[in-house]
Amino acid sequence: MDREPEELQFLGLFGIYKESFKIIFSWRKIFNKITLALVLPLTFIFLAHMQISALIFSKIIHNEDALDYTRSDTAAYNRLSDRISSEWVAFWLFKAAYLVFLLIFSLLSTSAVVYTIASIYTAKELTFKKVMTVVPRVWKRLMVTFLWSFLIVFIYNVVAVVFLVLALITVNPGTIGGTTLLIVLVVLYFSGVVYISIVWHLASVISVLEDFKGIKAMRKSKALIKGKMWIACAIFVKLMIVFILIEFAFEKMVVHGEKLGIWSRVFSGIVCFLLLMQLFLFGLVVQSVFYFVCKSYHHESIDKSLLADHLEVYVGEYVPLRGKDIQLEQFEV
Repeated sequence: MDREPEELQFLGLFGIYKESFKIIFSWRKIFNKITLALVLPLTFIFLAHMQISALIFSKIIHNEDALDYTRSDTAAYNRLSDRISSEWVAFWLFKAAYLVFLLIFSLLSTSAVVYTIASIYTAKELTFKKVMTVVPRVWKRLMVTFLWSFLIVFIYNVVAVVFLVLALITVNPGTIGGTTLLIVLVVLYFSGVVYISIVWHLASVISVLEDFKGIKAMRKSKALIKGKMWIACAIFVKLMIVFILIEFAFEKMVVHGEKLGIWSRVFSGIVCFLLLMQLFLFGLVVQSVFYFVCKSYHHESIDKSLLADHLEVYVGEYVPLRGKDIQLEQFEV
């Protein structure tokens, strides 16, 4: 980034998008390598999961339908029952493996992109080999932050279900007042989900660049977002809408697109794959740029030389940015 630190605070929504595109195109060689090594497998895992899950589930549904028309206490009935049980086990084992690999490549991709953006910001020498050396050493910090965010989301959903049950018990959903209350609760629920997601994504960047992880990174993220909440919401919602559209198109034209023909499905799958892969990369770059925008907005200008020192691999270990070592300059606007 060739902008001065104090200039970043004035970037709006489209300014952040423009800066992100500029960084990707200016450093496309290294971003292409990161994409091929980490983002491409992440995209493949996500889309392949949709296709394979649909195939396994369709077999389960087919066998369950056949079981309904098979007389019980017969050899055929027992075979079908055993087959369905095995397919359900395979289905959930596949889901578990999918989530593990999705999480691993998601954390590795985040680590690589955040480290790369920070290196560009400090104008330090950057190579793909150095990125891949640092990445395995920082993703554990991201894992801690992810587990905390997962716990927060779990508790949030439990509380939301309790409130929803109480609402259904105390009011009649068929009345205008009851319907209005349910709509308000749904809006509040999704607003909370968006807020938690925004805090988590920024906390992921903080976990890589600062000496914060887990709940401390979430608190730091919450503080940084103040004053930039509407921009953060706009970024998240727009990226999520594009993500949902790509996912919907893949499901309709590839997963359930038998009527389109094999070549149309292949072409649609390739297009969706390329779009989603670029969306993942762009989203990671945007959240990294947004971090520096928030730091600038709160007049916390990280000394580039000190940040560069902390991004170096020191005696084979990645050293995160520590509050006691870094000077946050207060600059005048």
